[in-house]
Formats: sequence, C-alpha cells, structure tokens
Amino acid sequence: MPNKNRSISIIIPVLNEELCLGELLHHLAHTSTPTHIREIICVDGGSTDKTLKIAAQHGAKVVSSERGRAKQMNLGAELAEGEILYFLHADTFPPKNFDQSILKAVEGGFMAGCFRMKFDTKNLFLRFFAWFSRVNLLLCRGGDQSLFVEKQLFEKTNGFNEAYHIYEDTEFIGRLYKNAKFKVLPDYVITSARKYREIGVLKLQFHFAVIHLKKYLGAGPEELYRYYRKNI
Repeated sequence: MPNKNRSISIIIPVLNEELCLGELLHHLAHTSTPTHIREIICVDGGSTDKTLKIAAQHGAKVVSSERGRAKQMNLGAELAEGEILYFLHADTFPPKNFDQSILKAVEGGFMAGCFRMKFDTKNLFLRFFAWFSRVNLLLCRGGDQSLFVEKQLFEKTNGFNEAYHIYEDTEFIGRLYKNAKFKVLPDYVITSARKYREIGVLKLQFHFAVIHLKKYLGAGPEELYRYYRKNI
C-alpha cells in the first residue's frame, strides 16, 4: 500500500468550465481514496459562468488568479498543502485508483510523471497519436496526460514559466526530465477531443506539430503564442 504519510493536492486551472467540471469532481471522488487526497484546488482565471459555484458545491477549494494556465497552476502549487502536486485539466478524467498509482510511483523513486492518454473519440487519427503517450520521451508529452510532481521538486525547478501562454506544460516537463526520473504510468486518462471537434482534427494536429517544431528550433514564448492566436 502507498505511504499514508504522503498526500496529494489536485490542482485544476479553470476558466468557464461549467460543462465538464462537475462531472470531473464527481469522478475524482469515486475513483480515489479520500485519505490520499489532501485537497482539490480549482484555480479560476476569471470565469463568468457557473464554474465557481460548481466547484464549491463539490467541496473543492476555489482560488482566484490572473488568467493564464501557468500563473493559475503556480498559484495552486503555492497554496497546496499536499506533498505531491497533481495537475489536471478540467476535461481530463484520471483512471480508477489514480492516487494509489501516483503514490506507488513516488515511493519507487519517480518524483514526477504522468499517465498514458486516450481521447474520448473513436477517430483513428487521434487514437494513433494518443498511442504515443506511452513513450517516455519529451516529444510525446503534453498537459492532457495530467502531471504529478513532488512539491519539493516543483519548487526546486521553479514551477511553470509564466512567460508561456501556451506550451507551458511541455516546457516545464522538459525541465523535470533533466532533474528527476520521470514515470509514464500504464493506466490511461481520458481527455476530451472537443478542441479537435471545433477546429478540425488534421488542421489542429498540423498546427500543434508546427508549434513543437518552432520550439525545437528556438522560438520563444511570445512567438509561439502569436502563431497559436493566428492559427488556432
């Protein structure tokens, strides 16, 4: 069994997520052991819908922040009381007993890691790309896979770079790879393909590939964000 002295703080950056947040919080309550979860922190970037009300109804802590996922997640980490931070998107659903899997990985010497990922679609193109989430290479990482990291390591590596309005997850994970053993857990999170449905599968995947290439060639956060705003 996992070490009972360690607990997990789940940090969810939110912005107008009334359509999926309630379902996620209900899911978390039924797929984890309450004694392992210290708290769930919803860090809000200025929602104008029922997001805050839904979060409070499900017992989550609600924190207001400047908009921007990096800023929101850093604030959540700063306020978190758990020894392990688990960053989760509002439309990503972890597997059953995800908390036990995370705690066992940390006890095994992995100070950071993620789950494999599947999309909530039967689209063969997206299923093909999701398959690569099992590969333990930075190129195959992304925020939709969720991310756990020991709080001490998070602080040591200075957390998310707030200059990044996009790509903040991958940039941070790149630093984690250099500072710790990173574990890709064998179970799957299920994440929404809603943005692909809105924009188009091939079009969105193409632009994401260009963003990865630009970063690899040395583009900074502002150039990446300009491309994102223009094309996505």
